[in-house]
Amino acid sequence: MESAMPNSGPAEPTPSGDVEDQGDQPLTLDVLRQLVGNEWAGLPGETLVVLSRDTEGNLYSPFSTYAHGRYSPVYDLTGEVYPLESELAADAELRELFPKIPANARAALVLYPLG
Repeated sequence: MESAMPNSGPAEPTPSGDVEDQGDQPLTLDVLRQLVGNEWAGLPGETLVVLSRDTEGNLYSPFSTYAHGRYSPVYDLTGEVYPLESELAADAELRELFPKIPANARAALVLYPLG
């Protein structure tokens, strides 16, 4: 049996102007925290979070889960994600799968779509 999605109320909250327009800059956790705490605080709790497959907005998927890892760009803004140092230290199998991590890999919060 399929359940209907709850009505989430207004689609666009009134912007408070607290967060600078980030344009095409990568979103950091500091900015995300500010958005969640200020810009999006008035949105209903049932509001669905979705991810776009690409920058042009081709296809979308509901946000499903997240992980902590390290990101290294390969081509412009497309790259790979690698395990954290602590994960590598604790798991021999991961060390075999990832014998070399690029020096430019940086800590990242990785968001995964549902499908």
